[in-house]
This record gives sequence, C-alpha cells and structure tokens, in this order.
Amino acid sequence: MAEKAAADDNSAAYNIRPNFKQKFRPAIVQKLIHQALMDRLTGATYNAESCSQWTKEIADDIKNRLKELDLPRYKYIVNVVIGEMRGEGVRMGCRCFWDADTDNVAQDTFINDSLFCVVAAFGVYYY
Repeated sequence: MAEKAAADDNSAAYNIRPNFKQKFRPAIVQKLIHQALMDRLTGATYNAESCSQWTKEIADDIKNRLKELDLPRYKYIVNVVIGEMRGEGVRMGCRCFWDADTDNVAQDTFINDSLFCVVAAFGVYYY
C-alpha cells in the first residue's frame, strides 16, 4: 500500500511543461547574445584563421550564459556564423520541428566594417 502511495506522489510531481517563469524567453536571451557579441567582437578585424576559434569561443560563452539562467530540462543549441564584410548579401535559414509551447529561438547580429556575426540560440525543452 505504501508503494502505491509513493508511486502516486512521484507521478503527481512530474511536469511535462515548464511553468511560466521557467520558459525560454527570447527577449532575455537576445540581450545575453548581444552582450556576448559586443564583449568578444568589438574592435575585431576579420581574419580567416581566427574565425574558427572565435566561433567556438562565442558559442561556448553564450551556452555558459544560458546555463546561468537555470532553466530546468532545457537543452541549448547555439549556432554562430562569422563572415567577412565584402559588400555582398548573405541569407541564412533554419527549419526546426518542435513544440511551439515550450521551445523557442533567439538571435542577434553583430556588424562592423570588417566582419559580420550571426548567432541563433535555440532552447528545446526536454520531456
């Protein structure tokens, strides 16, 4: 009998959706991304050899900042693209299959005379 009561308690505690305060908020995450880009790329000049390392550092920095938000059961995907400003256009796209009620994306762009950087951070709720 005690085992059944314990099982009932565990099933009642399992939430399949985050509460309102624990959701991935794009506006907050966009500010976080913007600050990370400003910290790392202000005054930077495009260098093809350095860009690979920069993208890894920026992605890791943003991922660590996202973890500090302490959103339980969220998994993060951070995509960073750096390119040289050469007067040409760039188009980027992404498609995802997710739960629109719990999952979301935030993005920001950094541009100076030498380079551009586009970051997209995805927050996916782990059921």
